[in-house]
Amino acid sequence: MTAQESNDKNLLADFIQKIGHDPKEAKFDKEGYLTGLDLQRLNLTSLPPEIGQFTNLQWLNLQYNQLTALPPEIGQLTNLQQLFLHYNKLTGLPPEIGQLTNLQAFSLPNNQLKALPPEIGKLVNLKELWVYENQLKSLPAEIGNLVNLEELNLEANNLKSLPPEIGKLASLRELNLGSNDDLTSLPPQIGRLKSLQTLKLRVNMLTELPPEIGQLTYLQRLDLSFNLLTALPVEITYLTNLKELLLSDNQLASLSPEIARLTNLKRLDIGDNKLTDLPAEIAKLVNLQSLNIRVNQLTDFPLELTKLTNLQSLDMKSNVLTDLPPNIAELTSLEELDLRGNILSTLPSEIGKLTNLRELRLENNQLVLVPPELGDLNNLKELRLENNQLTALPVDVARLLVRNRLTLHLTI
Repeated sequence: MTAQESNDKNLLADFIQKIGHDPKEAKFDKEGYLTGLDLQRLNLTSLPPEIGQFTNLQWLNLQYNQLTALPPEIGQLTNLQQLFLHYNKLTGLPPEIGQLTNLQAFSLPNNQLKALPPEIGKLVNLKELWVYENQLKSLPAEIGNLVNLEELNLEANNLKSLPPEIGKLASLRELNLGSNDDLTSLPPQIGRLKSLQTLKLRVNMLTELPPEIGQLTYLQRLDLSFNLLTALPVEITYLTNLKELLLSDNQLASLSPEIARLTNLKRLDIGDNKLTDLPAEIAKLVNLQSLNIRVNQLTDFPLELTKLTNLQSLDMKSNVLTDLPPNIAELTSLEELDLRGNILSTLPSEIGKLTNLRELRLENNQLVLVPPELGDLNNLKELRLENNQLTALPVDVARLLVRNRLTLHLTI
């Protein structure tokens, strides 16, 4: 045992006496320095100032305790790279937190923080900052100093706006601002986040987007679900690297034909809006695998959809469709088709050509019969037909049920 290891072990023994619990883990390096300390789930209500003695600590885990504050001595841990504090009762951070200039991961979810200190901007090596499920009402301008930050999670706070300095986070790849109920707009500086790949803005009060959003050309995932958007800026179609665009639960009445530019889209969710039709140009989204148009006001099945031959999931639940076109058979990759809650009275026989279908939902329509060709859907695992006007099933369909051991959901 080295002298240093003996010293750090003695310090740790004294510290353990102070807190009244053994750590979950204490890690020493080959020179005998204490480099890691796991104090999670010890029901700690305070952290003794002696924590500052462990100046070689590289990671400190304090999650799932009852801490309401951190001692100023936390700032003496200048070699700390990872600090985990989620699920405590912290209402603030000491200014000394800014002395942890080697910190790379800082986790603070599920506390009671009402603000971040300006000193947060001194953590210039920070790559990950998680502050979701707190009570933040604003961010300090100094947040813009975190030029190496790659992930920022601010979900489920009380943010009303973002400082323009947010645009200085040039290394940011993921930004989560979801569930900030008072967030009504984004600053134009959002367009400066040139490295951004994921932007989550669901469950806010956004009524519009700044045109500068079109400058986020590396963006791959954009979630705008559950807002108050009535239209999208045409600049959103400049995001040609987008793979997921989630727009459900807004107030969109139309989509721009320029959506055709988003040729890398694999998932498009426009459910729960006010759409009555789709632009013909949607047929150009040839890489689309999942399309959700549920709970809109479509009266006709858009023929353009039959060109989306890579589509695996199509959800058109709760529209006002009266029939399906025969060329629905062109959707040969389709595995899930949800048409429940429309006013379909018949199905085209060509539906039997969708031989990759695993789930077919047709409940709550006005079907008086189904074609025997449904019996050709040999990969079907679920068939829902309840709440229609069916009085019998074709023999071929009945054989399919037996062959695939399907439980039929049917009301006759």
